[in-house]
Amino acid sequence: MNSNQLTGKDILDKEFKTTMRGYNQEEVDAFLDTIIQDYEAFQQEIDKLRQENERIQKQSEQTKNRAAGPNRQVNYDILKRVSNLEKAVFGNKYADT
Repeated sequence: MNSNQLTGKDILDKEFKTTMRGYNQEEVDAFLDTIIQDYEAFQQEIDKLRQENERIQKQSEQTKNRAAGPNRQVNYDILKRVSNLEKAVFGNKYADT
């Protein structure tokens, strides 16, 4: 899933050709060092967020699974009570006629 083309090491190891009117090499190196630090910090944050996302998804799935079991029992108990009430109400009503 990681589609990055560069790693921090790739940036660090990058060599540029020098010319007579080229950029100041020290300035470029300093800027690339900053980019590497940011890049690695972003990668760590992405990894942390992915782990947190996986943990939350697992926790959500576990919560769903726990909630499904007791609900079935509650529904069964409610249906049983309604059935008993119907028998009590309608059973007496039909017995009188």
